[in-house]
Amino acid sequence: MLSFHLGPLAIPISLTIAAAAWLAAHGAGLLAGRSRRVSVAAHLNDMLLWGFVAARVGFVLYWFSLYSHQPLAMLDLRDGGFLPWAGIAAALALAAWRGWHRPEVRRPLAAAVLSGALVWAGGEALQRSGAEAALSPRVLRQLDGPPASLPALASGKPVVLNLWASWCPPCLREMPLLQDAQQQRSDVRFIFANQGEDEVAVRDFFRKQPLRLQHVLLDPAGALGREYGSVALPTTLFFDADGRLSSVHLGELSAATLASKLQALARSNSKE
Repeated sequence: MLSFHLGPLAIPISLTIAAAAWLAAHGAGLLAGRSRRVSVAAHLNDMLLWGFVAARVGFVLYWFSLYSHQPLAMLDLRDGGFLPWAGIAAALALAAWRGWHRPEVRRPLAAAVLSGALVWAGGEALQRSGAEAALSPRVLRQLDGPPASLPALASGKPVVLNLWASWCPPCLREMPLLQDAQQQRSDVRFIFANQGEDEVAVRDFFRKQPLRLQHVLLDPAGALGREYGSVALPTTLFFDADGRLSSVHLGELSAATLASKLQALARSNSKE
């Protein structure tokens, strides 16, 4: 499962895991510091803030060439652009600094960090083990072509599978970016699977849009979304050349986030 509904909101499972780890860290820190009447809550909150900022700044600096022509996009956190290692390094550095200068917080802070890390690692492992990890063999109709399965369309290439709908504004905003990538990256197969709409609605949509996408699939029952455990649109899944799920992006892609995902996909293929 990649996401679930909470009322009108689609909540990513990864965010839920992070929240659970955060609560576990606070709980462990409270228990570990109770006997000495030491609270590490403020330190944990500072670690979260500094780690968050460092992860975003690191990502923006790494992909600065893609943000430079649109500076305000650097502030749009909805693109999900973060460098996890930069955030983790910043948070741990702050924890080490606080522990060095305040010996009384060392043990409870260490217990909090360790507990949070264990819950996060366990949650991520459970999510990976329960996720569909391969290209679906399901045969779907193409908008302009014969019915086909994802492996058949992939033809041994890495795949970017975009789940979208015409009523979804973020889907529409990211489509020109994906169209450009499809035209420029012949080494990657881009597939666009419409979710929950019939052929008439999809054809009417493309008649009104200046888009020329290849490999558009019709999935009126939303079968792929259910199969991959996503209730959020847009959802973009990245598969390596062997058809294994490499990574997932929930929400609108920016040029930088797409480039980072494609770079990671290329690295995973080069290691094989």
